[in-house]
Amino acid sequence: MNIFVAKLSPKTTNESLTTLFQEYGAVDTAKVIFDRDSGRSKCFGFVEMPNEDEGNKAITALDGTDFEESTIVVKLARPKEKSNYRPQGGGGRRNFSRDSD
Repeated sequence: MNIFVAKLSPKTTNESLTTLFQEYGAVDTAKVIFDRDSGRSKCFGFVEMPNEDEGNKAITALDGTDFEESTIVVKLARPKEKSNYRPQGGGGRRNFSRDSD
């Protein structure tokens, strides 16, 4: 079961998120998402729990609770939606002429 966790504290780590959810059952992975450019937390993450009953108990128990000085939002993660977006072209030089009249 994939669980979405939002409004995390900027100081939350993968390890602390794992520890929080392990109170409710086995945790496969817990991952806080970080901005690749700045390296700062985006203040949300995902937790994978193999047992659906344990995952549902964690969602019910943890949603709206305080964790590391932040009130977190915990809910079932939605499946990633497929995008119809397809980048066009590859950049490169375009033939623009500038006429100086």
